[in-house]
Amino acid sequence: MATKLFVGGLPYAVTDDQLSELFAGFGSVASAKVIVDRETNRSKGFGFVEMDNDDEAKAAIEQMNGKEVDGRTITVNEARPQQPRPANGGGYRDNNQRRNRY
Repeated sequence: MATKLFVGGLPYAVTDDQLSELFAGFGSVASAKVIVDRETNRSKGFGFVEMDNDDEAKAAIEQMNGKEVDGRTITVNEARPQQPRPANGGGYRDNNQRRNRY
């Protein structure tokens, strides 16, 4: 079973391919994705790497966590499951709705 890793503190110029290359030395990388802002299409400075082998993923965490990449110290750990988000998009609330509730 594949292990998904969270990689934080990435330089904003890092691409998906570069992220994959960073972890390829530890084993087979199933996928690598840098998260980008939908509106600006700029990197948010973090991403996810999915590795095919659990032992290889653990080795990558041990070796890469705290490592400097292009002047920035990255954080690497096992990704936590994504939390469910509210149906309204995460917090926008019309002021009229609030007034009418009371």
